[in-house]
Amino acid sequence: MTIKNISILGCGWLGLPLATEFTAKGIGVKGSTTTPTKISKLQEKGINPYLLKLEESTKEIYTSFLLDSEVIVINFPPKRVPNIITRYQEQIQSILPYINATQKVIFISSTSVYQNINDKVLETMVIEPEKESGHAVAAVERLLQEQLGDRLTIIRLSGLIGEDRLPGRFLANKKEVKNGNAPINVIHRDDCIGLIQAVIEKKAWGEIINGSADRHPLRKEYYTQAAIKIGLTPPTFAKQEEVLYKIVDNTKSKTLLEYTYIHPDPLKLI
Repeated sequence: MTIKNISILGCGWLGLPLATEFTAKGIGVKGSTTTPTKISKLQEKGINPYLLKLEESTKEIYTSFLLDSEVIVINFPPKRVPNIITRYQEQIQSILPYINATQKVIFISSTSVYQNINDKVLETMVIEPEKESGHAVAAVERLLQEQLGDRLTIIRLSGLIGEDRLPGRFLANKKEVKNGNAPINVIHRDDCIGLIQAVIEKKAWGEIINGSADRHPLRKEYYTQAAIKIGLTPPTFAKQEEVLYKIVDNTKSKTLLEYTYIHPDPLKLI
């Protein structure tokens, strides 16, 4: 990997292990958190920590956080608050003036921007989010594209699994769950990290890339097995004639980035 320094805005469930992977390669990492007690944890991992709250931090903090980094990873979801769409855009807009004209940006987006079409969804399609959180993410995608152009790559990740995110807990004990016959879209954290690294290694800038496991088991099969595996009562599923779904196509990630998924089959992770 040719970069020497990277800034990761949001060192949480995904951002912290991502930062650790970079430091292991000898890359200087600046990582942000909004929680003062996490500062020491970042330091222990060899990360240069920043207590950074968007819209509240000073010019000096923004400038120092981004200084000398060739790549910036924006990695935090919208908060579920009133005016979520406007608030998320305002948060992102607060840091944009401090990103210089040579820095590349990776925005960790979500496949929630896609609508259910009962077919594969591709990066080239016109997106029509169905939930407010999806609209917020889509609005930030547009904002970043307008201001950064081909210095921006968007990675749209499917449902995140791995480590402490046990899917068996998500629907355990629930009754009459809808869309049991719908295929699911998930991605393991290892593959999220792998895709981000591949974008940088391949210099794949100006792109939108889906991230999802190769296989898409049915919802009822996946969550039933996952609950049983950890000793919980599996959910029951409603009988439905009409099922709404989308299948996140990951072909571009494998062809453009030459990426091979570490965890292609979600059922084998249960």
